[in-house]
Amino acid sequence: MSLPKFILGDNTAFPNAIFVVHTEFPRFIINLENDEVEWFEDFDAEDQKELKVETENAIKLATAFYDNEIAQYED
Repeated sequence: MSLPKFILGDNTAFPNAIFVVHTEFPRFIINLENDEVEWFEDFDAEDQKELKVETENAIKLATAFYDNEIAQYED
């Protein structure tokens, strides 16, 4: 099955939270309410440098995805 790179999610147990799930490496879920990130990957020390750059980029892309999705709902 092919998955989209990003998926929007919400949950009534977290009424103010908006989640974006990143389905490609490095896989994570970000709570846009407070920018908390939960990783679905385990990283070793060698991955830390690359992870920092990838993280910043992936979070920017996740936020842009959310903004684009909301703009489409508003139209």
